Amino acid sequence: MPAARPNIILINCDDLGYGDLGCYGSTRNDTPNLDRLAVEGMRFTDFYQASSVCTPSRGAMLTGCYPPRIGFCDFGVNKAWVLFPGDAQGLDPSERTFARQLKDRGYATQMIGKWHCGDQPAFSPLEHGFDHWYGLPYSNDMGRQPAHHQINRPPLPLMRDREVIQEQPDQSSLTERYVEEAVRFMRGNRDQPFLLYFAHMYVHLPLYTPDRFTRASRNGRYGAAVACIDWAAGVLMHELERLGIAENTLILFTSDNGSRFPGEGGSNLPLRGGKGSTWDGGQRLPLIARWPGVVPAGTTCDALCSSIDLLPTFCALSGAQPPERRIDGVSIAPLLRGEAAQPREHFLYYHRRTLAAVRDQRWKLHVSRHRWTKEAGHHDVEVCELYDLRADVGETTNVAAEHPAEVERLQAVCAAARSDLGDQHRGIAGAGCRPVGVVENPRPLTVYDPSHPYIQAIYDLEDCG
Repeated sequence: MPAARPNIILINCDDLGYGDLGCYGSTRNDTPNLDRLAVEGMRFTDFYQASSVCTPSRGAMLTGCYPPRIGFCDFGVNKAWVLFPGDAQGLDPSERTFARQLKDRGYATQMIGKWHCGDQPAFSPLEHGFDHWYGLPYSNDMGRQPAHHQINRPPLPLMRDREVIQEQPDQSSLTERYVEEAVRFMRGNRDQPFLLYFAHMYVHLPLYTPDRFTRASRNGRYGAAVACIDWAAGVLMHELERLGIAENTLILFTSDNGSRFPGEGGSNLPLRGGKGSTWDGGQRLPLIARWPGVVPAGTTCDALCSSIDLLPTFCALSGAQPPERRIDGVSIAPLLRGEAAQPREHFLYYHRRTLAAVRDQRWKLHVSRHRWTKEAGHHDVEVCELYDLRADVGETTNVAAEHPAEVERLQAVCAAARSDLGDQHRGIAGAGCRPVGVVENPRPLTVYDPSHPYIQAIYDLEDCG
Protein backbone atom coordinates (compact mmCIF):
# COMPACT_ATOMS: atom_id res chain seq x y z
CA MET A 1 0.00 0.00 0.00
CA PRO A 2 1.57 3.35 -1.05
CA ALA A 3 2.30 5.77 1.77
CA ALA A 4 0.01 8.74 2.41
CA ARG A 5 3.14 10.89 2.59
CA PRO A 6 5.56 9.40 0.05
CA ASN A 7 9.28 9.88 0.14
CA ILE A 8 10.33 12.07 -2.78
CA ILE A 9 13.66 11.84 -4.63
CA LEU A 10 14.18 14.52 -7.27
CA ILE A 11 17.25 13.98 -9.46
CA ASN A 12 18.19 17.03 -11.52
CA CYS A 13 21.03 16.93 -14.06
CA ASP A 14 23.02 19.83 -15.48
CA ASP A 15 22.87 20.47 -19.26
CA LEU A 16 21.60 16.94 -20.04
CA GLY A 17 19.71 17.07 -23.35
CA TYR A 18 16.34 15.66 -24.39
CA GLY A 19 17.99 12.98 -26.54
CA ASP A 20 20.77 11.91 -24.16
CA LEU A 21 19.07 8.86 -22.60
CA GLY A 22 18.41 5.51 -24.22
CA CYS A 23 14.72 5.71 -23.34
CA TYR A 24 14.58 9.05 -25.18
CA GLY A 25 16.30 7.74 -28.30
CA SER A 26 20.05 7.93 -27.62
CA THR A 27 22.18 5.32 -29.37
CA ARG A 28 25.48 6.75 -28.07
CA ASN A 29 25.03 6.77 -24.29
CA ASP A 30 24.53 3.75 -22.03
CA THR A 31 21.70 4.32 -19.52
CA PRO A 32 20.39 0.90 -18.42
CA ASN A 33 19.25 2.03 -14.97
CA LEU A 34 17.35 5.06 -16.23
CA ASP A 35 15.86 3.01 -19.04
CA ARG A 36 14.66 0.55 -16.37
CA LEU A 37 13.25 3.46 -14.36
CA ALA A 38 11.18 4.39 -17.43
CA VAL A 39 10.02 0.79 -17.90
CA GLU A 40 8.92 0.68 -14.26
CA GLY A 41 7.34 4.14 -14.38
CA MET A 42 6.20 6.93 -16.67
CA ARG A 43 8.13 8.80 -19.35
CA PHE A 44 7.00 12.36 -20.10
CA THR A 45 7.40 13.73 -23.63
CA ASP A 46 6.35 17.38 -23.12
CA PHE A 47 8.00 18.45 -19.88
CA TYR A 48 9.65 21.90 -19.72
CA GLN A 49 12.02 23.76 -17.46
CA ALA A 50 11.14 27.43 -17.07
CA SER A 51 14.48 28.66 -18.42
CA SER A 52 17.18 27.45 -20.77
CA VAL A 53 20.01 28.31 -18.33
CA CYS A 54 20.69 27.02 -14.84
CA THR A 55 20.11 29.74 -12.21
CA PRO A 56 16.61 30.82 -13.34
CA SER A 57 15.71 27.21 -14.16
CA ARG A 58 16.56 26.02 -10.66
CA GLY A 59 14.96 28.94 -8.86
CA ALA A 60 11.77 28.43 -10.86
CA MET A 61 11.62 24.70 -10.10
CA LEU A 62 12.16 25.24 -6.38
CA THR A 63 9.46 27.91 -6.08
CA GLY A 64 6.86 26.92 -8.69
CA CYS A 65 7.21 30.32 -10.36
CA TYR A 66 8.31 31.63 -13.73
CA PRO A 67 11.72 33.32 -13.32
CA PRO A 68 10.43 36.92 -13.75
CA ARG A 69 8.00 36.45 -10.86
CA ILE A 70 10.89 35.87 -8.43
CA GLY A 71 13.31 38.34 -10.06
CA PHE A 72 15.51 35.53 -11.42
CA CYS A 73 16.34 37.06 -14.79
CA ASP A 74 19.76 38.79 -14.71
CA PHE A 75 22.42 39.02 -12.07
CA GLY A 76 25.45 40.97 -10.91
CA VAL A 77 26.83 44.25 -12.18
CA ASN A 78 27.10 42.80 -15.69
CA LYS A 79 23.49 41.55 -15.77
CA ALA A 80 24.64 37.97 -16.41
CA TRP A 81 22.23 35.14 -17.17
CA VAL A 82 23.32 33.23 -14.07
CA LEU A 83 24.80 33.88 -10.64
CA PHE A 84 28.57 34.01 -10.16
CA PRO A 85 30.78 33.67 -7.06
CA GLY A 86 30.27 36.54 -4.64
CA ASP A 87 27.22 38.04 -6.35
CA ALA A 88 24.93 40.05 -4.07
CA GLN A 89 21.72 38.49 -5.44
CA GLY A 90 20.02 35.18 -4.72
CA LEU A 91 16.70 33.51 -4.06
CA ASP A 92 14.91 35.78 -1.62
CA PRO A 93 14.42 34.10 1.80
CA SER A 94 10.74 35.06 1.71
CA GLU A 95 10.12 32.73 -1.24
CA ARG A 96 8.58 29.37 -0.39
CA THR A 97 10.37 26.37 -1.90
CA PHE A 98 9.04 22.84 -2.13
CA ALA A 99 11.60 21.91 0.54
CA ARG A 100 10.15 24.44 2.95
CA GLN A 101 6.58 23.26 2.31
CA LEU A 102 7.53 19.62 2.90
CA LYS A 103 9.65 20.42 5.95
CA ASP A 104 6.59 22.09 7.49
CA ARG A 105 4.73 18.83 6.85
CA GLY A 106 7.29 16.86 8.85
CA TYR A 107 9.65 15.74 6.08
CA ALA A 108 13.38 15.32 6.55
CA THR A 109 14.94 17.36 3.75
CA GLN A 110 18.38 16.95 2.15
CA MET A 111 20.02 18.82 -0.72
CA ILE A 112 22.97 17.19 -2.47
CA GLY A 113 24.89 18.79 -5.32
CA LYS A 114 24.62 22.05 -7.24
CA TRP A 115 22.53 24.85 -5.70
CA HIS A 116 23.17 27.93 -7.90
CA CYS A 117 20.52 30.14 -6.30
CA GLY A 118 22.95 32.42 -4.45
CA ASP A 119 26.20 31.72 -2.57
CA GLN A 120 25.74 34.27 0.23
CA PRO A 121 24.65 32.86 3.63
CA ALA A 122 21.20 34.47 3.38
CA PHE A 123 20.47 32.42 0.25
CA SER A 124 21.78 29.04 1.44
CA PRO A 125 19.66 25.91 0.94
CA LEU A 126 19.41 25.84 4.74
CA GLU A 127 17.48 29.14 4.53
CA HIS A 128 15.09 27.57 2.02
CA GLY A 129 13.82 24.50 3.84
CA PHE A 130 16.67 22.01 3.60
CA ASP A 131 17.90 20.46 6.85
CA HIS A 132 21.28 19.73 5.31
CA TRP A 133 23.30 20.44 2.16
CA TYR A 134 26.36 18.77 0.69
CA GLY A 135 27.57 20.07 -2.65
CA LEU A 136 28.62 23.02 -4.79
CA PRO A 137 27.12 26.53 -4.54
CA TYR A 138 27.26 27.08 -8.31
CA SER A 139 28.50 25.50 -11.55
CA ASN A 140 31.58 23.29 -11.56
CA ASP A 141 33.32 25.61 -14.06
CA MET A 142 33.30 28.51 -11.58
CA GLY A 143 36.47 27.47 -9.82
CA ARG A 144 40.05 28.08 -10.90
CA GLN A 145 40.78 26.92 -14.46
CA PRO A 146 43.49 27.84 -16.99
CA ALA A 147 41.09 29.81 -19.22
CA HIS A 148 42.02 33.49 -19.06
CA HIS A 149 38.77 34.63 -17.44
CA GLN A 150 38.79 31.86 -14.81
CA ILE A 151 42.35 31.54 -13.63
CA ASN A 152 41.90 34.28 -11.01
CA ARG A 153 38.50 33.11 -9.74
CA PRO A 154 38.06 32.00 -6.12
CA PRO A 155 38.68 28.28 -5.56
CA LEU A 156 35.64 26.07 -6.13
CA PRO A 157 34.05 25.40 -2.70
CA LEU A 158 32.56 22.09 -1.60
CA MET A 159 30.00 22.80 1.11
CA ARG A 160 28.60 20.86 4.04
CA ASP A 161 25.71 22.92 5.37
CA ARG A 162 27.23 26.40 5.88
CA GLU A 163 30.89 25.37 5.96
CA VAL A 164 33.41 25.10 3.14
CA ILE A 165 34.92 21.66 3.72
CA GLN A 166 37.19 21.52 0.66
CA GLU A 167 38.42 23.89 -2.04
CA GLN A 168 39.04 22.75 -5.63
CA PRO A 169 37.83 19.16 -5.00
CA ASP A 170 38.65 16.34 -7.40
CA GLN A 171 35.60 16.49 -9.65
CA SER A 172 36.05 12.97 -10.99
CA SER A 173 35.25 11.55 -7.54
CA LEU A 174 32.56 14.04 -6.56
CA THR A 175 29.55 12.10 -7.84
CA GLU A 176 30.61 9.04 -5.87
CA ARG A 177 30.85 11.21 -2.74
CA TYR A 178 27.37 12.59 -3.48
CA VAL A 179 25.95 9.08 -3.80
CA GLU A 180 27.52 8.03 -0.49
CA GLU A 181 25.89 11.04 1.18
CA ALA A 182 22.52 10.19 -0.40
CA VAL A 183 22.66 6.59 0.84
CA ARG A 184 23.56 7.77 4.34
CA PHE A 185 20.57 10.15 4.33
CA MET A 186 18.15 7.49 3.09
CA ARG A 187 19.27 4.97 5.70
CA GLY A 188 19.03 7.53 8.47
CA ASN A 189 15.47 8.53 7.51
CA ARG A 190 13.94 5.25 6.37
CA ASP A 191 11.27 5.43 9.09
CA GLN A 192 9.95 8.91 8.27
CA PRO A 193 9.00 10.72 5.08
CA PHE A 194 11.93 12.40 3.37
CA LEU A 195 12.78 14.68 0.47
CA LEU A 196 16.09 14.19 -1.33
CA TYR A 197 17.01 16.78 -3.96
CA PHE A 198 20.02 15.35 -5.82
CA ALA A 199 21.44 17.92 -8.26
CA HIS A 200 24.23 16.48 -10.41
CA MET A 201 27.16 18.55 -11.70
CA TYR A 202 27.13 16.44 -14.90
CA VAL A 203 27.06 17.04 -17.85
CA HIS A 204 28.13 20.65 -17.35
CA LEU A 205 31.65 21.43 -18.52
CA PRO A 206 34.40 20.70 -17.56
CA LEU A 207 33.85 16.95 -17.68
CA TYR A 208 36.06 15.15 -15.19
CA THR A 209 34.85 11.54 -15.16
CA PRO A 210 35.87 8.36 -13.26
CA ASP A 211 38.23 6.09 -15.20
CA ARG A 212 35.75 3.20 -15.15
CA PHE A 213 33.17 5.15 -17.13
CA THR A 214 35.71 6.93 -19.35
CA ARG A 215 37.23 3.65 -20.53
CA ALA A 216 33.83 2.09 -21.29
CA SER A 217 32.26 5.13 -23.01
CA ARG A 218 31.26 5.04 -26.67
CA ASN A 219 30.75 8.81 -26.58
CA GLY A 220 33.91 10.22 -25.02
CA ARG A 221 33.84 12.04 -21.70
CA TYR A 222 30.27 13.14 -22.34
CA GLY A 223 29.09 9.53 -22.52
CA ALA A 224 31.15 8.75 -19.41
CA ALA A 225 29.40 11.53 -17.49
CA VAL A 226 25.97 10.26 -18.60
CA ALA A 227 26.97 6.74 -17.53
CA CYS A 228 28.00 8.07 -14.12
CA ILE A 229 24.59 9.75 -13.76
CA ASP A 230 22.97 6.44 -14.68
CA TRP A 231 25.12 4.53 -12.16
CA ALA A 232 24.11 6.96 -9.40
CA ALA A 233 20.43 6.40 -10.19
CA GLY A 234 21.03 2.65 -10.05
CA VAL A 235 22.55 2.91 -6.57
CA LEU A 236 19.59 4.93 -5.27
CA MET A 237 17.10 2.47 -6.76
CA HIS A 238 19.00 -0.48 -5.25
CA GLU A 239 19.12 1.19 -1.83
CA LEU A 240 15.37 1.83 -1.85
CA GLU A 241 14.80 -1.88 -2.47
CA ARG A 242 17.31 -2.86 0.23
CA LEU A 243 15.58 -0.61 2.76
CA GLY A 244 12.14 -1.89 1.77
CA ILE A 245 10.80 1.58 0.97
CA ALA A 246 10.67 1.55 -2.85
CA GLU A 247 6.86 1.35 -2.86
CA ASN A 248 6.67 4.42 -0.62
CA THR A 249 8.98 6.52 -2.79
CA LEU A 250 8.36 8.74 -5.80
CA ILE A 251 11.51 9.14 -7.93
CA LEU A 252 11.65 11.93 -10.49
CA PHE A 253 14.53 12.33 -12.95
CA THR A 254 15.09 15.41 -15.14
CA SER A 255 17.60 18.08 -16.26
CA ASP A 256 17.82 21.84 -15.79
CA ASN A 257 18.12 22.82 -19.47
CA GLY A 258 19.10 21.40 -22.83
CA SER A 259 22.53 20.36 -23.99
CA ARG A 260 24.91 23.19 -24.80
CA PHE A 261 26.72 21.31 -27.56
CA PRO A 262 24.23 19.16 -29.46
CA GLY A 263 26.15 17.05 -31.95
CA GLU A 264 29.37 17.30 -29.93
CA GLY A 265 28.56 14.62 -27.40
CA GLY A 266 25.17 15.84 -26.28
CA SER A 267 21.83 15.54 -28.05
CA ASN A 268 18.56 17.45 -27.96
CA LEU A 269 17.12 15.46 -30.86
CA PRO A 270 14.54 15.56 -32.31
CA LEU A 271 14.23 19.11 -31.00
CA ARG A 272 15.66 22.33 -32.42
CA GLY A 273 18.16 24.49 -30.54
CA GLY A 274 19.84 23.98 -27.18
CA LYS A 275 20.97 25.61 -23.96
CA GLY A 276 20.36 29.35 -23.95
CA SER A 277 17.63 29.30 -26.60
CA THR A 278 13.85 29.32 -26.47
CA TRP A 279 13.58 26.72 -29.20
CA ASP A 280 12.35 23.54 -27.53
CA GLY A 281 15.86 22.06 -27.42
CA GLY A 282 16.70 24.61 -24.75
CA GLN A 283 13.83 23.91 -22.35
CA ARG A 284 12.09 20.63 -23.19
CA LEU A 285 13.70 17.92 -21.08
CA PRO A 286 13.34 14.31 -20.04
CA LEU A 287 11.12 13.60 -17.03
CA ILE A 288 10.85 10.06 -15.72
CA ALA A 289 8.61 9.28 -12.74
CA ARG A 290 8.44 6.01 -10.78
CA TRP A 291 6.25 5.22 -7.80
CA PRO A 292 5.29 1.53 -7.67
CA GLY A 293 1.58 1.01 -7.24
CA VAL A 294 0.71 4.62 -8.10
CA VAL A 295 2.49 5.65 -11.33
CA PRO A 296 1.43 3.17 -14.04
CA ALA A 297 4.47 1.21 -15.17
CA GLY A 298 5.66 1.33 -18.77
CA THR A 299 3.56 4.35 -19.71
CA THR A 300 4.17 7.56 -21.63
CA CYS A 301 2.54 10.91 -20.89
CA ASP A 302 2.27 13.59 -23.58
CA ALA A 303 0.45 16.19 -21.47
CA LEU A 304 2.03 19.65 -21.28
CA CYS A 305 3.74 20.14 -17.92
CA SER A 306 6.66 21.97 -16.36
CA SER A 307 9.14 21.98 -13.50
CA ILE A 308 7.13 24.80 -11.92
CA ASP A 309 4.37 22.22 -11.44
CA LEU A 310 6.46 20.13 -9.04
CA LEU A 311 5.92 22.29 -5.95
CA PRO A 312 2.10 22.09 -6.04
CA THR A 313 2.38 18.41 -6.97
CA PHE A 314 4.54 17.66 -3.93
CA CYS A 315 2.08 19.56 -1.76
CA ALA A 316 -0.85 17.60 -3.15
CA LEU A 317 0.86 14.23 -2.65
CA SER A 318 2.09 14.94 0.87
CA GLY A 319 -0.80 16.97 2.27
CA ALA A 320 1.47 19.99 2.65
CA GLN A 321 -0.02 23.46 2.39
CA PRO A 322 0.58 25.33 -0.87
CA PRO A 323 2.30 28.73 -0.54
CA GLU A 324 0.06 31.66 0.25
CA ARG A 325 1.82 33.92 -2.26
CA ARG A 326 1.11 33.50 -5.94
CA ILE A 327 2.84 30.75 -7.90
CA ASP A 328 2.55 29.63 -11.53
CA GLY A 329 2.59 25.85 -11.11
CA VAL A 330 -0.36 23.46 -11.18
CA SER A 331 -0.43 19.99 -9.65
CA ILE A 332 0.32 17.12 -12.02
CA ALA A 333 -0.63 14.50 -9.42
CA PRO A 334 -3.49 13.29 -11.70
CA LEU A 335 -0.97 12.68 -14.49
CA LEU A 336 1.26 10.67 -12.15
CA ARG A 337 -1.72 8.48 -11.29
CA GLY A 338 -2.30 7.83 -14.99
CA GLU A 339 -5.49 9.86 -15.25
CA ALA A 340 -6.47 11.43 -18.57
CA ALA A 341 -5.98 15.03 -17.48
CA GLN A 342 -4.58 18.27 -18.89
CA PRO A 343 -3.73 20.34 -15.79
CA ARG A 344 -1.68 22.96 -17.68
CA GLU A 345 -3.28 25.00 -20.47
CA HIS A 346 -0.26 27.09 -21.55
CA PHE A 347 3.48 27.36 -21.01
CA LEU A 348 5.45 30.60 -21.31
CA TYR A 349 9.03 30.83 -22.60
CA TYR A 350 10.94 33.80 -21.17
CA HIS A 351 14.39 34.89 -22.28
CA ARG A 352 15.56 36.84 -19.25
CA ARG A 353 12.84 39.51 -18.86
CA THR A 354 11.44 39.27 -22.38
CA LEU A 355 8.56 37.00 -23.37
CA ALA A 356 9.81 34.91 -26.28
CA ALA A 357 7.11 32.31 -26.95
CA VAL A 358 4.01 30.52 -25.67
CA ARG A 359 2.64 27.04 -26.34
CA ASP A 360 -0.46 25.01 -25.61
CA GLN A 361 -1.04 21.30 -26.14
CA ARG A 362 -0.44 21.62 -29.88
CA TRP A 363 0.71 25.07 -31.01
CA LYS A 364 3.79 27.15 -30.21
CA LEU A 365 3.93 30.84 -31.07
CA HIS A 366 7.28 32.66 -31.10
CA VAL A 367 6.87 36.41 -30.54
CA SER A 368 10.46 37.52 -29.82
CA ARG A 369 13.94 36.17 -30.48
CA HIS A 370 17.24 37.09 -28.92
CA ARG A 371 20.00 37.82 -31.40
CA TRP A 372 23.54 39.06 -31.50
CA THR A 373 25.12 41.05 -34.28
CA LYS A 374 28.42 42.84 -34.44
CA GLU A 375 26.64 46.11 -35.14
CA ALA A 376 23.90 45.93 -32.47
CA GLY A 377 25.31 43.48 -29.92
CA HIS A 378 22.73 41.50 -27.92
CA HIS A 379 19.16 42.52 -28.70
CA ASP A 380 15.62 41.15 -29.08
CA VAL A 381 13.61 41.31 -32.28
CA GLU A 382 9.88 40.72 -32.66
CA VAL A 383 8.79 37.73 -34.70
CA CYS A 384 5.52 35.96 -35.46
CA GLU A 385 6.17 32.27 -36.05
CA LEU A 386 3.69 29.49 -35.37
CA TYR A 387 4.66 25.83 -35.18
CA ASP A 388 2.45 22.75 -34.96
CA LEU A 389 4.35 20.70 -32.37
CA ARG A 390 2.24 17.62 -33.01
CA ALA A 391 3.26 17.45 -36.65
CA ASP A 392 6.57 19.35 -36.46
CA VAL A 393 8.36 18.71 -33.18
CA GLY A 394 11.58 20.14 -34.63
CA GLU A 395 9.99 23.57 -35.28
CA THR A 396 11.02 23.62 -38.93
CA THR A 397 7.95 25.07 -40.69
CA ASN A 398 6.32 28.37 -39.77
CA VAL A 399 2.56 28.02 -40.37
CA ALA A 400 1.43 31.39 -38.97
CA ALA A 401 -0.05 32.50 -42.30
CA GLU A 402 -2.19 29.35 -42.53
CA HIS A 403 -3.61 29.59 -39.00
CA PRO A 404 -4.35 33.25 -38.14
CA ALA A 405 -6.97 32.31 -35.53
CA GLU A 406 -4.40 30.32 -33.53
CA VAL A 407 -1.94 33.21 -33.76
CA GLU A 408 -4.56 35.66 -32.49
CA ARG A 409 -5.58 33.34 -29.64
CA LEU A 410 -2.01 32.83 -28.43
CA GLN A 411 -1.20 36.52 -28.81
CA ALA A 412 -3.98 37.20 -26.30
CA VAL A 413 -2.27 34.79 -23.88
CA CYS A 414 0.96 36.73 -24.42
CA ALA A 415 -0.73 40.03 -23.67
CA ALA A 416 -2.01 38.72 -20.33
CA ALA A 417 1.42 37.29 -19.50
CA ARG A 418 3.14 40.62 -20.22
CA SER A 419 0.76 42.45 -17.90
CA ASP A 420 1.51 40.00 -15.10
CA LEU A 421 5.20 39.10 -15.61
CA GLY A 422 6.44 41.94 -17.78
CA ASP A 423 8.26 42.17 -21.09
CA GLN A 424 11.48 44.17 -21.20
CA HIS A 425 11.57 44.34 -24.99
CA ARG A 426 8.20 46.10 -24.99
CA GLY A 427 8.96 48.20 -21.94
CA ILE A 428 6.29 46.54 -19.80
CA ALA A 429 6.84 46.08 -16.06
CA GLY A 430 4.90 43.09 -14.75
CA ALA A 431 2.46 43.82 -11.94
CA GLY A 432 2.99 40.35 -10.42
CA CYS A 433 6.79 40.35 -10.18
CA ARG A 434 8.62 40.12 -6.86
CA PRO A 435 12.17 41.38 -6.22
CA VAL A 436 15.23 39.18 -6.22
CA GLY A 437 17.00 38.76 -2.88
CA VAL A 438 19.91 41.18 -2.30
CA VAL A 439 22.51 41.42 0.48
CA GLU A 440 24.95 44.20 1.29
CA ASN A 441 28.72 43.70 1.17
CA PRO A 442 28.73 40.27 -0.51
CA ARG A 443 31.89 38.19 -0.32
CA PRO A 444 33.00 35.05 -2.14
CA LEU A 445 33.05 31.86 -0.09
CA THR A 446 36.75 31.25 -0.76
CA VAL A 447 39.94 33.21 -1.44
CA TYR A 448 42.94 31.72 -3.23
CA ASP A 449 45.84 30.98 -0.91
CA PRO A 450 49.08 29.99 -2.71
CA SER A 451 50.27 28.16 0.41
CA HIS A 452 47.17 25.95 0.68
CA PRO A 453 47.64 22.26 -0.26
CA TYR A 454 44.90 22.08 -2.91
CA ILE A 455 44.46 18.70 -4.57
CA GLN A 456 44.04 20.63 -7.87
CA ALA A 457 45.03 24.27 -7.42
CA ILE A 458 44.16 24.89 -11.08
CA TYR A 459 41.84 22.51 -12.94
CA ASP A 460 43.60 21.50 -16.12
CA LEU A 461 40.64 21.56 -18.52
CA GLU A 462 39.75 24.90 -20.09
CA ASP A 463 36.23 23.77 -21.04
CA CYS A 464 33.51 25.91 -19.49
CA GLY A 465 29.94 27.02 -20.02
